[in-house]
Amino acid sequence: MEASRRAPEDTPQEEGSDGVTTSRFALTDLVIITGFSGAGKSTAMAVFEDEGYFCVDNLPSEMIRSLAELFRHGGAKIERAAVVSDARARSYFEGLVEVLDELRAAGLSHRVLFLEADEQTLLTRYKETRRRHPLAATGSVAAGIARERALLAPLRKRADVVIDTGGLSASMLRRKLADEVLPARTTGRLAINVQSFGFKNGPARDPDLLFDVRFLPNPHYEPELRPLTGTDQRIVDFIDRDGALTAFYERLHPLLDYLLPQYLSEGKAHLVIAIGCTGGRHRSVAVAEHLASRYGSSSDYLVEVSHRDVHRPEHR
Repeated sequence: MEASRRAPEDTPQEEGSDGVTTSRFALTDLVIITGFSGAGKSTAMAVFEDEGYFCVDNLPSEMIRSLAELFRHGGAKIERAAVVSDARARSYFEGLVEVLDELRAAGLSHRVLFLEADEQTLLTRYKETRRRHPLAATGSVAAGIARERALLAPLRKRADVVIDTGGLSASMLRRKLADEVLPARTTGRLAINVQSFGFKNGPARDPDLLFDVRFLPNPHYEPELRPLTGTDQRIVDFIDRDGALTAFYERLHPLLDYLLPQYLSEGKAHLVIAIGCTGGRHRSVAVAEHLASRYGSSSDYLVEVSHRDVHRPEHR
């Protein structure tokens, strides 16, 4: 594992008519991400995006000039940006070193993040994803890596931070970037979407955590309760009539109290918790509302609740 860095250049300053020294640019941090195909640039882009950076993927080097011109003016209202420029741009990528020189000459502070990995790691990743190397459309991946190595050599010398991603999982890379690249990073908030759904209406879509609460007492079979939903206290009281709901929470709360901080510490930005019952109108809604209320009061989480099937007509 290798991590080397070069101190970023100071942001150019100028003195205004009132004698106050201010930055000439609205932009305070421009990060140019480059390196080997398959070395983790998409993961890096996601890290910056989650931190509120304006992000552009697969940007030809020539267009970085235009973007920099936009960033010159405070009216752009963009303070932090990250762009990925790599071999996918083919011939347009070859001018990136010249563009970096122009940015420096123009006084625009920037950092270059270079991601690399050994050949075997890159070959393994391409084998797993079954994607073609951008520099080996008709040849072997190894040949593409060799061409890319020669193309990237001048850029590696210009990099402010070099990270070898060999042996790093996606979560490990996210943490390394957060620790070593993001300036004065503050702990973010985990955005949690708690959603209820009914299994008979189809599965939940891409949940991170899913809990099946069909074991709880079902209000559907009580005619006076059937038209109601889990947002009604009468439904909650019925589900917990024998203490089943309370017993469930006694086990669920400790699990989530452990898991949520772990997700947050790993740098996860979004989490979907799906709660499913038969129709998605009673039990799952009650549990989802309860969890949203419980964890929504924490300053560590940004919680929203949604009910996919609550407005479907009840079936007799």
